[in-house]
Amino acid sequence: MARKVGAALLLGTATVAGGAAPALAQTEAAKPAGYAALETLFTEWRVFEYSGTRDGAPDYTAAAMAKKATELKQWQARLAAIDRAGWSTSQLIDYQIVRAEMNGLDFDLRVLKPWERDPAFYQLLWAAISDTPAHEGPMAHGEIELWQYKFPLDAASAKKLTAGLKQIPPFLTQGRTNLTANTRDLWSAGIDTMQEQSDALADLEKRAGNREVARAAAEARKATDSFVTWLKAELPKKTGPSGVGVENYNWYLKNVQLSPLTWEGEVALLERELGRSHAALRLEEHNNRNLPQLAGATDAASYEAQATKAVKDYLKFLGDNEILTVKDYMEPALMAQRGTYVPPERQNFFHITMHRAPMTLWTHFYHWWDLQMTEKDPHPSLIRRAPLLYNIWISRAEGQATGMEEAMLYAGLFDDRPREREIVWIMQAQRAARGLASLYAHANIFTMDEAKAMQVARTPNGWMSPTLKLLAGEQQLYLRQPGYGTSYISGKHQVDKLIGELAEAKGKDFRIKDFYDGMNKSGMIPMSLIRWEMLGKDDEVKKIGAY
Repeated sequence: MARKVGAALLLGTATVAGGAAPALAQTEAAKPAGYAALETLFTEWRVFEYSGTRDGAPDYTAAAMAKKATELKQWQARLAAIDRAGWSTSQLIDYQIVRAEMNGLDFDLRVLKPWERDPAFYQLLWAAISDTPAHEGPMAHGEIELWQYKFPLDAASAKKLTAGLKQIPPFLTQGRTNLTANTRDLWSAGIDTMQEQSDALADLEKRAGNREVARAAAEARKATDSFVTWLKAELPKKTGPSGVGVENYNWYLKNVQLSPLTWEGEVALLERELGRSHAALRLEEHNNRNLPQLAGATDAASYEAQATKAVKDYLKFLGDNEILTVKDYMEPALMAQRGTYVPPERQNFFHITMHRAPMTLWTHFYHWWDLQMTEKDPHPSLIRRAPLLYNIWISRAEGQATGMEEAMLYAGLFDDRPREREIVWIMQAQRAARGLASLYAHANIFTMDEAKAMQVARTPNGWMSPTLKLLAGEQQLYLRQPGYGTSYISGKHQVDKLIGELAEAKGKDFRIKDFYDGMNKSGMIPMSLIRWEMLGKDDEVKKIGAY
């Protein structure tokens, strides 16, 4: 799929639409009026947000970030000055999206500071596509999306890839100066991330098929290896916490994610969902006590047959039961992600699920339909068309994907597969456990190791391996990106709530298909804004300071 993500797409969108960098002197001009002023501002804002360069690499030096912080205030003043009289709800929502993005940069500059606190921020090479609108977590501009290249490379692709790879050595040199924070867990986890970049570069060097690309990959790998050696040497000096703290976490939820929840509210919600999932699992197991256990695929052929059938059965169920509008792209999107057989000793949590009951995980793969929808049926609003910055889409993307699992259980998808119902609850419990652990890590109550231990201990039936890479990767992401670890459950909570509110409002006219189709039409934006658009109630957004 030819999908561009991250800063490259955002800059590309802004450049096509707006051209040159913005004239900040407009702040002093007459008060702008009308929605067109917001579109103009948004286009220019995306150019500004994109980091400048220094020595051929993205510029995140202290001087550059201080300058950006000063200029951000002018952008926020321009936004506040726009006259919104007579705007439609959808236009007002677009305004809040731009406000949230500016708040996201503000939070990064004041609190998160990934260029100072997080060595993983210096990863530029991305070998795999993300299943979400953009890569998860803080990401530097100048990213190299290796998965977009087709080998053997044509001349234009080789030139582009070579130029991208040449950013890596000077960016890592800059990182040694920028990385000044005392954040032990982020530092330790970042070593593994950068080692993975080195491994990916070594593989690229071997298969490049182009002398210039291979040379650039080799130089980038050498610089990455040197960076890893430096990180390891500095690690003993790092003794401080990595969480942002409860006060900052709450500010981020309210002002960037536009969430009606707080740290305390998320703790209560996730504790409730963790207990509920465990209880439901044990009741399902009791009800199925006389049934044979799920055997799962035992070889490549049985896995392929099972996974393929599950895709077709799932889509037939959705169409036959009028759950949502089944689009032509849905089956190919799932087929492309069905994976291959993995031996038991190498199966992580999701492999275990896929090999025993793949349809349970296919429900979560709503993600891949979201990506196809964004590409094939882009939102008419310029502001919602490209991925929102700072992972502002997480309540919608992760909340709907997680919510679909349990929703399809109640809709009857697993009525003739009783043992598969158990796996739905195992997945819910795992997400609640890891999210709850991430809350304690951000409050600096837990270290990352303690968060990982809790996730392992509270995932049912021993399915969460303490040694496979998945565990460390999940808790690292959630520590890097406030609100992400909880978004699966907190976003699901908002999806469930909206279904209930719409059903109450529409009474006998409510149709679940209308809900899912309507939610999709709103785009990949926070659930609080989707609620405003679909329900017509602004009480929630007013509570979190929007308007």
